[in-house]
Amino acid sequence: MPIRIPDELPARATLEREGVAVMDESSATRQDVRPLRVGLLNLMPDKLATETQLARLLGSTPLQVELTLVRIGSHSPKNTSEDHLITFYQTWEEIRDQKFDGFIITGAPIEKLDFEAVTYWDELVEILEWSKTNVHSLFSICWGAMAAVWHFHGVPKHLLDEKAFGVFRHRNLQPASPYLAGFSDDFAVCVSRWTEVCHDDIAPVDGLLPLLDSNETGLCLASEDAYNRLYMFNHLEYDSNSLAKEYFRDLDAGEPVSLPYDYFPDDDPAKTPANRWRSHAFLLVGNWINRVYQTAPFDPALIGHDH
Repeated sequence: MPIRIPDELPARATLEREGVAVMDESSATRQDVRPLRVGLLNLMPDKLATETQLARLLGSTPLQVELTLVRIGSHSPKNTSEDHLITFYQTWEEIRDQKFDGFIITGAPIEKLDFEAVTYWDELVEILEWSKTNVHSLFSICWGAMAAVWHFHGVPKHLLDEKAFGVFRHRNLQPASPYLAGFSDDFAVCVSRWTEVCHDDIAPVDGLLPLLDSNETGLCLASEDAYNRLYMFNHLEYDSNSLAKEYFRDLDAGEPVSLPYDYFPDDDPAKTPANRWRSHAFLLVGNWINRVYQTAPFDPALIGHDH
C-alpha cells in the first residue's frame, strides 16, 4: 500500500522518482481500509531531508500509512521556511486530541546540552507523557531516543571524548525479536552523535531489551515491549550523502571534525559514498509497521488503553 502525504510536499516528487507508491487523498478514501496513522515529530534542522528519508521507509511497507508532520510549537527552526512549516506541519497542540498508531520522534543536534537546558524540553516532556495515552507505539531516533529513555526511565546519556561518526559494523543481539526479522547477524549502520546510552545503564531497567550494538560505538537499538517502544540511537534512515553533508558543513564552519569512519571510499572525501545500510533501514521500519498493525486496536479510541 502507498503512503498518504500532502500533494505539494517536496518529498513527494523525490519519492515518486524513486518508485515509492504515494497516494492522494481522493484515492485513499476509495480504499475500504483503516490506514495506520503515523505522526512524525521532526526535530532535525533539515526538515525536508528528514521528511523524505522517513516517508521513503514508511511508503515501502505493505500497509496504507497516513503520515502527519508535527513540530514543536515553542521553537522556531532556523533552517526551514515558515511557509513550509505552516503549509505542511501541525504543532503538537493542534493534534494533541488525536490518536496515532505510531509516532516517530527524530534526533536533534543538541546532544551536548543537558536535557533540561533544551529550550523546548518542557514541551517535549508533555509530548512524551501524551504518548502514553494517545500513541500505540513510539519510535524515537538518536537524541529523541536518548530523551525518551531518560524521561521514562532515568537512563542517562554520556558525553563521548570524540564524536562517534561514520559507518560501523553492528551485531544482532536478538534474532527472534519481531523488530529484527530478516536482519543479518552483522551489518552496517550510520552513526553521528556526541553522546551515548550505555548497556550497563539499560540492563537494570525492567522491560528494556538491547537489540543491536557495536564494539566501537556501543548500544544502537533497544525495545520496550510492554509499551511498544523502540529506541534507535543511530541513523539507519540516513541518505547516502547525509554524513558527507555533516562533514563538509563542519569543515566549512571551521569546527574540528574527523573523517567519517569507513564511509568515503579509500577515505577520500572526493569520492561518492556507497549506501551499505539502506536494506536494514527498510527492514526495521517495515518490521515496526507490521508490529504496529498486529498489535494496535482497530478502534483508535482504544489507543492508550491497550498498554
